Order: sequence, then C-alpha cells, then structure tokens
Amino acid sequence: MRYAGLKIGWGFTGSYCCLDSFIDSAKKVKAEGANIHIFASPTLFKTDTRFGKGDKWRSKLLEISEKDLITDIVEAEPYGPKIPLDLMIIAPLTGTSLAKLALGISDTPVLLAAKATIRNGKPILLAIATNDGLGTNAENIGKLLRTKNIFFVPFGQDDPIKKERSLIAISSKIPEAIDAALNAKQVQPILVMH
Repeated sequence: MRYAGLKIGWGFTGSYCCLDSFIDSAKKVKAEGANIHIFASPTLFKTDTRFGKGDKWRSKLLEISEKDLITDIVEAEPYGPKIPLDLMIIAPLTGTSLAKLALGISDTPVLLAAKATIRNGKPILLAIATNDGLGTNAENIGKLLRTKNIFFVPFGQDDPIKKERSLIAISSKIPEAIDAALNAKQVQPILVMH
C-alpha cells in the first residue's frame, strides 16, 4: 500500500463548496494505508450552508479519521511533542487560514497541528481554496511558497470570468503532491488549468 504506516494529519477548513472533493481525496489516501487524524474547526460543524449541514460534515469526516475529530486547541496540542505526524495536509485551506498560517498565527486546531508539524521538521501540504488568491492573499501564497517544508497541491483559477481572483487546488493531484512533499519537493507544475 502506497502510504502504509504513515501518520497523516488532515486539516479541514471552511471552504464548504469543495469539501466533498477533498473528503473523497482523504478517503483515497486512507485506502492506501495512511492513518489519518482529522483536525477541523468546530465552526465547520456548527454552520449549516447551502452546501450541507454541519452534522453531515461531521459524519463524513468521522468515517475517515483514526480517532475522534480534533476540534479544539487542547486536543491538537499533543500532535507536536507526543504524537508527531509524518505529514500535515490542509485541504481545503481557506484564505483566512492561509493568511494566519503565513503570519504564524495558530489559533485553531488545524493551524496548531501545522505549526507543530513544521517545528518537527516534517512537511505541510496546502490545498488552497480561496476567492482571494489573486487578490490580497497572493502575497501570503508567495510567502508560503518560500517557506521551508511547506508545499502546495497544484492549483488554478476555478472561474476566471465570474471570480477572477479565485484559486482552488486540484484535489485529484493530492497523491502526487504527497509523494513529492514526503521527498521535500514541490510537485510541478504548480499552476494548472481547471
């Protein structure tokens, strides 16, 4: 199995429109032998949107996670010193969480797990999903592209006519990006057509 024995943290942030595709990707990675620990903001489960109710997302994520979902800072804290991860994936990564990560803010379980993984010298893999990737957040993407042990799932504009600043990662590229990140490489090309 491709990822047998790997301990992977998978952070889900509130980019509701694309959660299903990233959940499908997480299921495929788990089917390849990975032990997946899910980190999520509690807001994800308290918010009902046109894309689904919070309880739906909780149920879907529980199907993937090795343990109960990690939804607060206290639950996330041991994943640095006591339970080190081999890789942390944040997919989808909203513009807000992207900006916080670029500024070193770790006020959510997802970002605290990412900070701990960086501290342990292990790779972080980011799958952005933001309406502002070619706006204010372009600077944050650039900063993270230069940061050691941070890698990106290839991304592109999802609707350049109606949402000219919007960027989204290609979920089907996650396995290829995982392989590259585990070898300290950025999968190429990083910019792709949707």
